[in-house]
Amino acid sequence: MAARRRTKRAQAGTTRTGQGVRRVRMTGSERRQQLLAVARSVFAEKGFDGASIEEIAYRADVSKPVVYEHFGGKEGIYAVVVDRETEALLERMISTLHGGHPRAMLEQAADALLGYVEDSHDGFRILVRDSPVASTTGTFSTLLNDIAGQVEHILGEEFRTRGYDATLAPLYAQALVGMVALTGQWWLDARSPNRTDVAAHLVNLAWNGLSHLEEHPQLRLR
Repeated sequence: MAARRRTKRAQAGTTRTGQGVRRVRMTGSERRQQLLAVARSVFAEKGFDGASIEEIAYRADVSKPVVYEHFGGKEGIYAVVVDRETEALLERMISTLHGGHPRAMLEQAADALLGYVEDSHDGFRILVRDSPVASTTGTFSTLLNDIAGQVEHILGEEFRTRGYDATLAPLYAQALVGMVALTGQWWLDARSPNRTDVAAHLVNLAWNGLSHLEEHPQLRLR
């Protein structure tokens, strides 16, 4: 009897595909992560309006009720995807801004954002689209404001050290972060020149200005 119960439990933990291949069922947590990965790909490819629960379920090889059970609908799963990408980019940006020389900070910020675009292009593509859903951590513009706040703090300290007007730090922070972010959006599809060269040219413009551009800029940190 005990052996029979064990057999039934083992059978309950698997399903059989049309080809007769056994597949271990996922736990609730594993299924949630799988659905998020699939949804991330679908939203990056088609946007919020073009995506559907039907397609997410089809690509995940589950029924639609499974998606509804975990996220309540398309808005729910989209909000979670956006929140995760927002947190990942914010953490990546903030963790690289160590201050020091202002030029080093520019290089850190430019390289960090372009690195995210390069490593997580699907996530960045989702973030830069207008979001119809209010996520808990906000839209892409809100994210940029958070990053600019970190840059503003570093610039403010540097301005005070050099005797400049520290009240202008927010203006410069917004300008620098906006420049890097918009270039990242362009580079998302262009992908040329390479990441290092794009970062070097961004720093070249921000640091030297149009009137003192270097002919062949390079990142000094490298």
